[in-house]
Amino acid sequence: MREEFDRLYDTYHNTLFQYLYYMVRNREVAEELVQEVYIKVLHSYQSFEGKSSEKTWLYSVAKHVGIDYIRSQSRKKRKWEGQKFEWSEKEFEIPDHALLPEEVLVQKDELQQIYNVLKQCSEDQQQVIILRYIQALSITETADVLGWTESKVKTTQHRAIKALKQHLNYIDSYQVKEVGE
Repeated sequence: MREEFDRLYDTYHNTLFQYLYYMVRNREVAEELVQEVYIKVLHSYQSFEGKSSEKTWLYSVAKHVGIDYIRSQSRKKRKWEGQKFEWSEKEFEIPDHALLPEEVLVQKDELQQIYNVLKQCSEDQQQVIILRYIQALSITETADVLGWTESKVKTTQHRAIKALKQHLNYIDSYQVKEVGE
């Protein structure tokens, strides 16, 4: 069992961390949540029936751990502040440090703009965008992780992309008006 657990950890640790990081937008919290995922995996591995791939099973566990965390934070915020959960505004790292400084600034600004617009999407749409385009899961894998049909994933993906384009176009037209005035 130890070897199997080590293999799962070595194979999926980084991608699960990235997935949870995109969900909670906090490095320390994402690290804690990944550990929680592996604790759950350790306790439930014997009951894993193999109806899905290991990868989609692990992402599914991570999704539930992330959602549980977000809900708990949401409840705490509503209790103390009377507000809904919002993703924190944190700096986002650009992994390719070989870019020119101007390119880094442009890319960072564009990435920040996409993340800000992503907040305008529903939670389901955010999940699909993160799994499909950031984590590069297939439609089938995304459906397995979310417990949806492939059709629902495709529909949600289509609506999410449409919403992102609309919000980005609105921002672009607003910035053009600002410059023109």
